[in-house]
Amino acid sequence: MGAGHAHKLYRHGHSPVHGLPPHCKLAAVFCFVVVVVSTPREAVWAFALYGALLAAVAAVARIPAGFLLRRLLIEVPFVAFAVLMPFVVPGEQVTFLGLSLSVPGLWGAWNVLAKGTLGVAASVILASTTELRALLLGLQRLRLPPLLVQIASFMIRYGDVITDEMRRMSIARRSRGFEASGPRHWGVLAKSAGALFIRSYERGERVHLAMVSRGYTGTMPVIDEVTADRTQWAYAAALPVSALAVCLLGWTL
Repeated sequence: MGAGHAHKLYRHGHSPVHGLPPHCKLAAVFCFVVVVVSTPREAVWAFALYGALLAAVAAVARIPAGFLLRRLLIEVPFVAFAVLMPFVVPGEQVTFLGLSLSVPGLWGAWNVLAKGTLGVAASVILASTTELRALLLGLQRLRLPPLLVQIASFMIRYGDVITDEMRRMSIARRSRGFEASGPRHWGVLAKSAGALFIRSYERGERVHLAMVSRGYTGTMPVIDEVTADRTQWAYAAALPVSALAVCLLGWTL
């Protein structure tokens, strides 16, 4: 199950985090996110500690802060949703800078922002230190249903094919003097989208026939087997175990 090239989120390195088996990192990130989501939103200090834990992991992985922050921009839609919550959620009101804000809405916005940002940051660190091929092997190792792993594998690979097809169509339009500059050009773009769908479907049929002719029966062979020893599992468990201790303190204090 090989990938043609590293994805854009991956940052090549030789840190201890890069060297951990992918299924260890996947399990660690999943458990960390579960612990973060389980933390009471009123324990503000706990989320600061979670952020410090992720910063420590990023430092060990030698991921620059700028690289991490740029990839956190993916959560901008969630930030926009959180900003609206203090204005639309009913409940007790407080006044700030002349604005009437809902107290439950403020807590809800904080809950979304804090937990969402930590979850996205953990995912970005995982993607930055693990190649796509290794992630798929890790999912296999964790006994995720093989069909789901295959769907993810094909989606990742076929996404590059569709992107390349879109690029060629865009070049072809520009070479003929077309530049989309307003609603009057939407018809051309809609036809291009339809043509892209048809081409993608036809190519998918050709790829499937090629796979069947080479013996594909619905399952992909496991080319490489990833294993982990107790030491590696212990290193991976350091993040979720530390987070669990913080979470328990958040519920008791």
